Amino acid sequence: MTQEPSLYDPSFEHDACGVGMIADLTGTATFATIDDALTILENLEHRGATGADVDSGDGAGILLQMPDAFVRATFTIEVPEPGAYGIAQWMAPTVTGELHDALDAVFARVGLRTLGWRSVPVDSSVLGPTSRSSEPRFVQQLITSTSGERGDDLERALFCARKIAEHELDVYAASCSSQVLIYKGMLSSPQLRRYFADLRDPRLASAIAVVHSRFSTNTLPRWSLAQPFRFIAHNGEINTIRGNRNWMTARESTLRAALPVPVSDLAPIVTDGLSDSASFDEVVELLVHGGRSLAHAVLMMIPEAWERSTSMDPARRAFYRYHAALMEPWDG
Repeated sequence: MTQEPSLYDPSFEHDACGVGMIADLTGTATFATIDDALTILENLEHRGATGADVDSGDGAGILLQMPDAFVRATFTIEVPEPGAYGIAQWMAPTVTGELHDALDAVFARVGLRTLGWRSVPVDSSVLGPTSRSSEPRFVQQLITSTSGERGDDLERALFCARKIAEHELDVYAASCSSQVLIYKGMLSSPQLRRYFADLRDPRLASAIAVVHSRFSTNTLPRWSLAQPFRFIAHNGEINTIRGNRNWMTARESTLRAALPVPVSDLAPIVTDGLSDSASFDEVVELLVHGGRSLAHAVLMMIPEAWERSTSMDPARRAFYRYHAALMEPWDG
């Protein structure tokens, strides 16, 4: 049977990751929100990828509000009031006292101090051979400001310390924030809940949750490349990524921002060897911590088709025209 001619060409099809979000409109933090979000993720299994080793997924993860009650229940020390502390969720090949000391020293450079550590319980038996061969250790670092900073000021300090630590040490932070906590890894969608015992603990509560099931395109699967990232969860592909990265690298010597350390201390802003989504996220977080709103940063990077629009408000057009001189679009 011959196919009817049409404009559709299957050769132009692209696979894309699965993304889901759930929110309690009353703002009430509950375990049910997390449980429902993980159910969404498990129903997005067809959007994630595996290789011949079907028990090693391309990546899966969940982003939560900072679960304050859970933090207080699981850390065996006195925890500051909400908003006055942050948690870094580290992945590292090994977790030793030497690593703790090195991280303490990095965070002290930006006016932060460590209050305590917690090993994140996991079930490695669910992993396939590929993901098990590179499985990191997970540890949470409870952090506060030595000068009492909180809110955006604390977030900026945590951002700077995390960037410096990742450049100087063999570590990666899934999240390092006073606002959110991220659990992710080189897992399939159904494995996430089974791998992290915290995600089955009814004391863990959030009013929002974002989940992501990865289908890797321009990079091979890695634990650190699972999503969500710190600000985004992305289900497409950025086609202009080489130019975007090169332009960011070229601008590094002229970047200025109201941060606890010079931007040069955080370079490279775009880390080598990461995915297009990870690079996008790194630039978003620099723009946001530099003082812009999240919406402002994203519209700078992904502008509307404004140049030939005949109905756009003049002020909106002026916004895009101005930012076109600062940054080229991240298209895809």
